[in-house]
Amino acid sequence: MQSHTSLFQTIRRSLSLGLAPILLVTNLSVAQEIPTASPESVGMSTERLARIGTAMQRYIDADLTPGIATAIIRKGKLVHFQVQGDMDVANATPLREDAIFRIASMTKPIVSVALMMLWEEGHFQLRDPVAKFIPAFTDIKVQTEDGAVAPKRPIQIRDMFTHTAGLANSYLGDTKTYQEVMQRAPRPRNNAEVIARLTEIPLNYHPGEAWQYSIATDVIGRLVEVISGQSLDEFLRDRIFIPLDMPDSGFYLDADATPRLTSQYRPGDDKTIVLADPGNADSYWISGPRTRFSGSGGMVSTVRDYLRFQQAILNGGELYGNRILAPSTVSLMLENHTGDLPLWLTGPGTGFGLGYGVIIDRGAAATPLSVGAAYWGGAYCTLSWLDPEQELVAVLMTQVRPYNHINVRADFQVLTYQAIIDN
Repeated sequence: MQSHTSLFQTIRRSLSLGLAPILLVTNLSVAQEIPTASPESVGMSTERLARIGTAMQRYIDADLTPGIATAIIRKGKLVHFQVQGDMDVANATPLREDAIFRIASMTKPIVSVALMMLWEEGHFQLRDPVAKFIPAFTDIKVQTEDGAVAPKRPIQIRDMFTHTAGLANSYLGDTKTYQEVMQRAPRPRNNAEVIARLTEIPLNYHPGEAWQYSIATDVIGRLVEVISGQSLDEFLRDRIFIPLDMPDSGFYLDADATPRLTSQYRPGDDKTIVLADPGNADSYWISGPRTRFSGSGGMVSTVRDYLRFQQAILNGGELYGNRILAPSTVSLMLENHTGDLPLWLTGPGTGFGLGYGVIIDRGAAATPLSVGAAYWGGAYCTLSWLDPEQELVAVLMTQVRPYNHINVRADFQVLTYQAIIDN
């Protein structure tokens, strides 16, 4: 079997040559790789794409991030894939093309797709009360100035997709209560115990009345388990990762994958990076409990795997004959479901679909992404988006947290679109 390391080496060599699609033979089936092409053949500029590497290298040279991987697919063809810097700075270990990254909240779109697969099978409707499947939500209250009161309406499943359920979270003034409940000993061992803790805390607002980022996708993951009868990791493996050939995506890694797990960094006092997690055998993703599968942010993945997932969504739910969703379902997921509610995290011009942020006004959002583009990032400074109008998928992976002091993600978006020359 050709390894993904040698595969990506082949891809990089072939990018400049515009070679034919590559086939990767796995122990399961013949899996077609995303074909490479010259940028010009799909309306992009090789010269302008080269600006991406130059800009990313500035962040690496300034010790603001250890290493960066960037990739772009346009019109179904891989036209850019580049790795720069290190995955382990102290040992000067170059970033591998098959490096495994902590993708944090980029888990959310994958888990949201999983629940929509069950929606397609007729197991629930989006306006169904969450309590229909998770009774612990039946008696939950809303915290108001006058005390805890009953919600004006039940929390609906769609509220969990869109972060409008009112869930308590660590972003608001209830941080102390949230942390005390969610982190008290013993820590929750599985999704059922996480949800049991979460429902002990009153809601911050009535369902549907505001948008607040939270661990709502953990509830989505638990709904997948309750409805399917499988653990979340098993469902994702069987229904998404195997069909789409995403072998390096999941919640935990086997020990033999340790050399490919990147080290993770944080900004020091002068903003330059300091090691936070060496990515060794003691890392959570290697030695963790393997019973806790966080739909909000627990997964690891590779550039290759995430490209395949996003391309399947851009294609209307299918990749090389393996369909996971219907086109109408994908279209519904990428609609704005939050109306005029302000999204404090992403700002004006943005809305939220069923698991993705969506662009609804380019001017207000000050973004090069097209209206209708869907995106989300992760806490370790990862980012991916898909743009139906431009027939484009992009992925950026690095490992520094927090990252508010750098604009690497926004820069990559600008650099991607300035290389499109066929509009």
